[in-house]
Amino acid sequence: MDNDDEVRETDDGRTYAAISRNMAVSPIDMRQRRFATAMRGYDRQEVTVFLTEAALDFENALRENDRLRQEIVRLKASLNQFRELEGSLKSTLMSAQKVADDMHENAVQESTRLVQDAEARADLAMQKVQVRIDAAQREIDNLRLKRREVETSIEASISTLRTTLEFVREQDRRERGPETNVVPHRPHVVHSA
Repeated sequence: MDNDDEVRETDDGRTYAAISRNMAVSPIDMRQRRFATAMRGYDRQEVTVFLTEAALDFENALRENDRLRQEIVRLKASLNQFRELEGSLKSTLMSAQKVADDMHENAVQESTRLVQDAEARADLAMQKVQVRIDAAQREIDNLRLKRREVETSIEASISTLRTTLEFVREQDRRERGPETNVVPHRPHVVHSA
């Protein structure tokens, strides 16, 4: 209640807040008001009943007004709590978004680094494989060259042996003279009885 409000009590012990700045007449004033009698005036009992009912309705309106003021105070407090909560939630969401953005950026950087590392390792492995392939190819070329050299050497040896064999045969023919039927010498075997 405002400082200008005063608490008043009715004849039956009920209390209500009278708002002094807006009302010149309170429910108690209405109940306790006495009028002078006049010659052709209103019926006193009807006026009293009317004023009592009006005072009761007025009192109920004041109570409802007071209840609504308290509800407004309660709702304002709730609204302030919700606004504080909203601010806190906004702050939390912004922090969470920043963390998510940072995590995403870090993940992108880390994945980029991992891809670059993998590509570098793959390039290095390919270079090593290429070096081995080149070395193997050189070895194959060297072996082919050696094989040709050996084949040439063998062919030369065969050719030399043929030439030598022909020379030896020719020498044999010359030494023997014209062709004779020569029986090869067989050793004589003595049989003992």
